[in-house]
Amino acid sequence: MTIPYGKQNITAGDIAAVMEVLASDWLTQGPRVPEFEKTVARYCGAHHGIAVNSGTSALHLACLALGIGPGDLVWTSPLTFVASANCALYCGADVDFVDIDPETGNLCPEALAAKLEDSRRLGVLPKVVIPVHLCGQSCDMKSIHALAKEYGFHIIEDACHALGGQYLGRATGCCQYSDITVFSFHPVKMITTAEGGMALTNNANLASKMVRMRSHGITRDPGEMQAPADGPWYYEQVELGFNYRMTELQAALGISQMPRLDQYVRRRQELASRYDRLLADLPVLPLRQHPDCKSSWHLYVIRFQGQYKGKRRRQIFTAMRRYGIGVQLHYKPIYRHPYFQRLGFSETALPGAEQYYSEAMTLPLFPALSENDQDRVVNVLSRVLYRNPE
Repeated sequence: MTIPYGKQNITAGDIAAVMEVLASDWLTQGPRVPEFEKTVARYCGAHHGIAVNSGTSALHLACLALGIGPGDLVWTSPLTFVASANCALYCGADVDFVDIDPETGNLCPEALAAKLEDSRRLGVLPKVVIPVHLCGQSCDMKSIHALAKEYGFHIIEDACHALGGQYLGRATGCCQYSDITVFSFHPVKMITTAEGGMALTNNANLASKMVRMRSHGITRDPGEMQAPADGPWYYEQVELGFNYRMTELQAALGISQMPRLDQYVRRRQELASRYDRLLADLPVLPLRQHPDCKSSWHLYVIRFQGQYKGKRRRQIFTAMRRYGIGVQLHYKPIYRHPYFQRLGFSETALPGAEQYYSEAMTLPLFPALSENDQDRVVNVLSRVLYRNPE
């Protein structure tokens, strides 16, 4: 039986919550979506939550709310899912990448500072920077925010891995050092709504913009309308928006899961600490954890050392899969994908991202992972490492 790298946890209570919605009068645009928004925003200490149908949609809306369009430049990490870059391309903007710290996988503030200085000399600065909290550990947001004040860019935190984590003692998503924070509720994330996402912000104008844009650019707010209402049915489309709405079914599932979020994160932290101990004598290193952060441990990534990198890592990966261990790689640098190669990134090779890509592999980690299954993962890895996998 294969042990997957991630897996949702669905209880009888979750199923009952969804069934209750199915028996109600509201399947979409009812009371549960705003309840879920308030629940997540309150947990994170943010003023506004805007629930949508995916983390990708939330990233897109965040870019639109900050006015990203043709001629603008957005920078993000190369070590992330492609949505972190695609959201800028959806707006007609250009995208570029800031190198990472290979020990954490997160965007490197020193690399960002150097790239900003070079770009200022060329007269081309980003309008938005999207740091990605890889595996659940926050980037150094205080340093990135200081650079934002110096160079005048906005910040969208891609926290799709990081719900339940903390940075400098506050919940990831509080938006202390960003304009908008984005979460994902994909099944392998901290909690799930099957598919779904949310944008958090402390800015009421950004929140209103995202609320409109998730529903076709339509408003019923008299303060946003351009003509007097001619009846109680009246609404206006004031801009071109999208159908990015979350359903009541998804929101009900999220509401049911939220009380277990801290429990899930604690279990992930316990399993990550146990991995650290079990792997201590093997030629692998976990990602370095910064003392300012409390990771939510969406993923547990190891980095192979010495002779086990590169081609040998590929052999190890294949052998682990053959023995029923659902390892994964998070991530291939975005600029290596064929679409981005055609956009002009064919000569790009950022040293931190390339080093990480040659070393990294994701081991199974999810709240229901048993210690026996974890032992099996490590025992198989040990056997594969010390023979010549083909």
